[in-house]
Amino acid sequence: MNCKHLFSALAVGLALTLPAGLQAAQPQSAVPEGFTPLFNGQDFSGWNVPKGDNGHWRIIDGVIDYDARSEAPDDKNLWTAEEYGDFVLRLDWRIKETPYLNPRVPIILPDGSHKKDASGKEIVTTVPDSDSGIFLRGEPKSQVNIWCWPVGSGEVYGYRMDEKMSPEVRAGVTPKRNADRHIGEWNTFEITMKGERLTVRLNGQKVLDKARLPGIASSGRIGLQHHGSFQNGQWTSPPALVQFRNIAIKRL
Repeated sequence: MNCKHLFSALAVGLALTLPAGLQAAQPQSAVPEGFTPLFNGQDFSGWNVPKGDNGHWRIIDGVIDYDARSEAPDDKNLWTAEEYGDFVLRLDWRIKETPYLNPRVPIILPDGSHKKDASGKEIVTTVPDSDSGIFLRGEPKSQVNIWCWPVGSGEVYGYRMDEKMSPEVRAGVTPKRNADRHIGEWNTFEITMKGERLTVRLNGQKVLDKARLPGIASSGRIGLQHHGSFQNGQWTSPPALVQFRNIAIKRL
């Protein structure tokens, strides 16, 4: 078998081992000029793996892979060792699969509120869902969401749902558009944090534009979120069945 045919056979074999619709992993891309890599594609240097995790955060084919089943007794999230203040963060992410049907997904309006029916009750829908996100400056509240909701990824749920926040803040952290690609496909975040202002680009589209995050810490670690609970053979909430690659940061 010549090299061309061998490569084709290997590609077909790899495709058959992946969940339907899931793209094969690709090598790390070159680090953009001015950026420092946060993930080397080989090990967790520069990251703090949760104590007691037992291998659920792992590296497969050069990407960070998570199965949402960390056995860590406390914090199950994956955090950077260093803290960051103002920065631009770039990373690729993808949702591997969506085995959980979320029956409580609201219709989110541009001002961040939930659409209601004629009786004043929130309208909810059921969607196949997976859930993760990027924690900024060490705070779960300042999380840039990754999920399958119709509003799209990139919102800051902790601020949008905080009724103590002003209408301007809650509208600002609500995505302007759904820029997510299909499940199994790679997406790219560019997250800019400067002072209390957050801008998020998803796949080249600006979904948040200088949104205010009042009270956010001046610096802190960056985290990749655990989400989901698996009990009695089934998921009881949307699991973080996600992968990450090409993680790089530039301090401002």
